[in-house]
Amino acid sequence: MPRKSKFDKSKTCIKCKTARGNIVIRHAVYCKTCFTPLVVTKYKRCLDPHINAAPDGQRRSTLKASGNLLIGLSGGLGSTVLLDITSRCYFSTKSSTEDGRKGGKAHPKNDRVWKQASVCFVDTSRAFSEGVTKDRSEDIRAMVEQHKEFEFIVLRLEDAFDISWWKQLGGYVPSSDIRANLANEDLVITEAHLQSSDPVASLRSYLSSLPTATAVRSSINTLARLLLLHTARSMQCSHLLLGTSLTSLSISLINSIAQGGGFNVLEESFEEWTPQIARSAQDASSDSPHLAGGVCTVRVVRPLRDIGMKECAAWAWWNGLQVVGKDRTFDPDGKQTIGGLTKDFIVGLERDYPSTVSTIARTCAKLAPKNEPDGQCIVCERPAQRGIQDWKSRISIRSLEPPSPHPPHVASDDPPPISLTPHLCYACHTTLISRSSRSTVQNGAEASLAPLPVWTRSALVESDAADVMGTKRLVDHEDMRNAIGEFLLHD
Repeated sequence: MPRKSKFDKSKTCIKCKTARGNIVIRHAVYCKTCFTPLVVTKYKRCLDPHINAAPDGQRRSTLKASGNLLIGLSGGLGSTVLLDITSRCYFSTKSSTEDGRKGGKAHPKNDRVWKQASVCFVDTSRAFSEGVTKDRSEDIRAMVEQHKEFEFIVLRLEDAFDISWWKQLGGYVPSSDIRANLANEDLVITEAHLQSSDPVASLRSYLSSLPTATAVRSSINTLARLLLLHTARSMQCSHLLLGTSLTSLSISLINSIAQGGGFNVLEESFEEWTPQIARSAQDASSDSPHLAGGVCTVRVVRPLRDIGMKECAAWAWWNGLQVVGKDRTFDPDGKQTIGGLTKDFIVGLERDYPSTVSTIARTCAKLAPKNEPDGQCIVCERPAQRGIQDWKSRISIRSLEPPSPHPPHVASDDPPPISLTPHLCYACHTTLISRSSRSTVQNGAEASLAPLPVWTRSALVESDAADVMGTKRLVDHEDMRNAIGEFLLHD
């Protein structure tokens, strides 16, 4: 039986109609010469409308960001291509007159779109036992040093539990150590005297308390994302670029919906992130345009969301890019998590049906939540759905609570336990409490007391629940006077 042709009509490039094609993209043939402007056009079409502080719509004006730029680099194929295209399009060292091209005043080569640009790498090598994973920060550093215009920053995954790192960013650290009991779905909060704990030990304790391998991988992605966002805020960055390709975006969309994150499906492709914790005095006094009312807003853009994995691989091959590769130690075979199964399914389906990933992305882009969000989740800092616990109480099968030692007519003097559940979104709550027959959580009450990330602890103390928890923030007389200064009568 003759093999089915991969081409629609001919092997000639459909763009120039003269050269022989070198790559087939969804049954369309392109030559190497026409492939480069095709990828650059798709890249700019996804990024340019979100650069200026105020959107211009269809009108093309001068591109000028209100803050700095931060690129999240994982070492994978997508982030490597993202770094190369961004350097070519917006940070080229040659001017328009030197390379012989006539650029107008809005040409990005005439003036930098961002004042400063940095590349940030989140190292996850210490999340597990020593010797299991390799620290790839030096390999990433060598790759970034080829682009002189970018500053390289290394973050560690354990920084999410490091008090000193949080203080450097201006975050408030409570005087007590707050932990959550993951043994039941109420996620009761316990407090203890704050001691100098090891961030690596806290990270491993947090991951070992999670119930499933899917929860471990989802939590690692959430911690890395929040580390990048808080770093971008501290560096006055208005944009955070991630190298999520069209294929990776489709996988993350289905993976997020499968884990209960359908309410935040739009944030998977584009997100305007505003931290929920109180801003420091430095942020409040800043006059940068991307600080709305003293609150920094970071735009998370994925410029490769219209470029598939096959196109990224062709770009890296033809331009001689060195791809370090991602760390897959926490899921080596990709068969033990929902994300791994979703990736195998979509990539396998894409081989026979080339429009699979684009159809998934376009369909999910049309979705929108029915109701307004009820605040932010204090773990992932994404919008939380309203009435989650009431809905779960109607559909869940739960075991009966043990009887109270006090008679019904006698009130207990013990204060009600404080729960973390009302402050979480549905996806994070499901991640922390979901059990399975292959659960990875350890036995015992001590193993279920999981430490919380620094931004979660800070948000708990500075939220409305601070008075209920009995945690008070100490301030001096000068701060007290500044807080009530507008109500004082001057002599």
